[in-house]
Amino acid sequence: MAKYPFTDIEKKWQARWDADRAWRVTEDPAYPKDKRAYVLDMFPYPSGAGLHAGHVENYTITDMYCRYLRMNGYNVLHPMGFDAFGLPAENYAIKTGTHPAVTTKVNVDHFREQIKSMGFLYDWDREFSTTDDEYYAWTQWIFLQLYKRGLAYESDMPINWCPSCKTGLANEEVVNGECDRCHTPVTRKRIRQWVLRITAYADRLLSDLDKVNWPEPVKAMQRNWIGRSEGAQVVFAVDGMSERLEVFTTRPDTLFGATYMVLAPEHALVSRLATPAQKAAVDQYVAAAAMKSDLERTELSKDKTGVFTGSYAVNPVNGRKIPIWISDYVLASYGTGAIMAVPAHDERDWAFAKKFGLPIVRVVAPSGADADSLRGEPVECHSEEGVAVNSGDWDGMPTAEFKKAITAWLEGKGLGKLAVNYKLRDWLFSRQRYWGEPMPLVHCERCGVVPLPESELPLRLPEVDSYEPSGTGESPLATIESWVNTTCPVCGGPARRETNTMPQWAGSCWYYLRFLDPRNKTAFAGKAAVDYWMPVDLYVGGVEHAVLHLLYARFWHKVLFDLGLVNTDEPFLRLVNQGQILGTDGQRMSKSRGNTVNPDDYVAEVGADALRVFIMFMGPIEAEKPWSTAGLTGVSRFLERCWALGDKPVTDAAPDQGLLRLCHKTVRKVSEDTGSMNYNTAISQMMVYSAELAKLDALPRELYDPLVLMLAPYAPHLAEELWEKLGHADSIVEAAWPRWDPALCEDDELTVVVQVNGKLRGDFKAGKDAGKDELERLARAVPKVAEHLAGKDVAKVIVVPGKLVNFVVKG
Repeated sequence: MAKYPFTDIEKKWQARWDADRAWRVTEDPAYPKDKRAYVLDMFPYPSGAGLHAGHVENYTITDMYCRYLRMNGYNVLHPMGFDAFGLPAENYAIKTGTHPAVTTKVNVDHFREQIKSMGFLYDWDREFSTTDDEYYAWTQWIFLQLYKRGLAYESDMPINWCPSCKTGLANEEVVNGECDRCHTPVTRKRIRQWVLRITAYADRLLSDLDKVNWPEPVKAMQRNWIGRSEGAQVVFAVDGMSERLEVFTTRPDTLFGATYMVLAPEHALVSRLATPAQKAAVDQYVAAAAMKSDLERTELSKDKTGVFTGSYAVNPVNGRKIPIWISDYVLASYGTGAIMAVPAHDERDWAFAKKFGLPIVRVVAPSGADADSLRGEPVECHSEEGVAVNSGDWDGMPTAEFKKAITAWLEGKGLGKLAVNYKLRDWLFSRQRYWGEPMPLVHCERCGVVPLPESELPLRLPEVDSYEPSGTGESPLATIESWVNTTCPVCGGPARRETNTMPQWAGSCWYYLRFLDPRNKTAFAGKAAVDYWMPVDLYVGGVEHAVLHLLYARFWHKVLFDLGLVNTDEPFLRLVNQGQILGTDGQRMSKSRGNTVNPDDYVAEVGADALRVFIMFMGPIEAEKPWSTAGLTGVSRFLERCWALGDKPVTDAAPDQGLLRLCHKTVRKVSEDTGSMNYNTAISQMMVYSAELAKLDALPRELYDPLVLMLAPYAPHLAEELWEKLGHADSIVEAAWPRWDPALCEDDELTVVVQVNGKLRGDFKAGKDAGKDELERLARAVPKVAEHLAGKDVAKVIVVPGKLVNFVVKG
């Protein structure tokens, strides 16, 4: 078998595709709406390490799908760009003195070269990086629209702080109490921040998940992160003071069991509630809590800590005075930053009450509970619903009914109301670093915060001598007086520029829209382009972005929808999460484990086509797959076989009917599996079919052409070469996908199973048109069936043509 010269072939066709701009797509009105497809990869951060196995898997999935759609008459938009702002380039600049823009350009060029070496047909006319001036001018423009709508605001607040990266982090960027970039334990720091009011869209972000075809686990993660809960807002008076404390509770039915209150250490009233005798202890506790992350504070298994303020609140349903404590398990960012504690019916409150000797009063009992079992203090926490006890006139009322009744009573007294609460917090948007989009705002002593005129965008980053973050809460930009000092756009007086920069997520919130119209100088995308392509039909990327990029992008998109700038309220119609490719040791690939894979090595060794087919042959695209080169041998053999077929004579002779049926069955199988992205089973079927063709001395064109066409999405370089050998001048990219004849996909013979009293006893082959009598005769002739029928009285024979024969026997 002749050696497949993959290196020469791949270079040849990559150069041809570039020269012909085979990847280019336009908004051709001749294509109806149902024949347009926008397919998108989560675009990469161009790291110095280059493409990894996960990138290749992701991009192969979409490239195969796009090539298949094109061959089926679709106009397909498949763009590529680079999410290039962020900490890695800045950290490299700190270490080497190289400007992040220089590093980014080198890395982007390397990525592009690697992507092209894999034969991926992206529309390179639409390429951009989020660091391009022309791009981030529109990122800044969108930020200004958020600001003008009251969705961006300044706040002095305690935030997650990474001591290593020396910047603030959004809640979504803290994983298990650590920075998701460098894994340093996160602390708390109070500094001036810009925050986006994502909570204003919480309800829509939640309900609109029903509109999209996404994996259920991703929807569940977003639902849990948003965390909508219904309950009541309840007002507690503070004894001896004019202040009132508001709490949100999902269990207003347990109010009679509220025996103390707990405030977050950051609550605005803590300093006023602390009595002189308790002030020192309170101040000390507040300072200690400020150093802990939210995760540390809310860990269920941790030992509860707290301090009594010395003040008391008044329970609104029974008038009893209850002590007010502070504890770090209550967060200022959730609800009102204050809770009513019902230790008999909440595990955390129970643990706290037990530790500090606070009263525990049972107010909910299981339905039908024995009266004697309800006497005295409970021995364990009961958090389930039931019926009210020790609750005055409401005793005996079921929980669901009591919730409504007590809430209505509170509302009537002006002491509470129905309320909805969310776990979702507003999005911490500031970063105290250099390599990010500057915020287009100035601070004027006379006018306050003033947005830059849109005509002055982009506001570019200045050159700096040092990229080192200050660690004080100010970015390196704050030290550049010539850039910071400016004039107010409103009054013309002296002003200072905002020195915080935007997070890396800003550029990736809307990039899918810029791909529609990337050279537009008057809008982030023209209406015609938006209407032609949106929404994104298929979005492919990792599940790790479930509550970061995907949530942020949905938020920005809904704002743009409300502004009338996009035509849909959801950006991504369908989402597919590819499974991770693990190291040979079954663990996640990482440099520290030494189990990473460099795609360039395999392209050089076996070729891009073999690598593409191998990665898709490893298993279903959503499944985790350990890297194993054992399957690479079989894939290489398959492509070698296909290459050898190109040396056989091709004739117009009528093919063998059996092979013709196999051909049509293969086209049907590969079509269905490619359309549903079940690539591994499509490849298996092509392997079977090519092996049958390899047995022929000459190839009937009717059998061979379909194989070459089916190869095109999978091994495009090889398919192009074989297509050219067949005498075609045009690229196979422009060719039509083969069709199958349903009649030729039917089997002449079917396998019929035989049962005796419902138990499987054998099977046999029969013609698809065989009648019931013939099927019964053949079934009786099956040796094992004959054994089970010997000497038995057959009471009934059930025949389902083409499927089964069941003998019902007596004795």
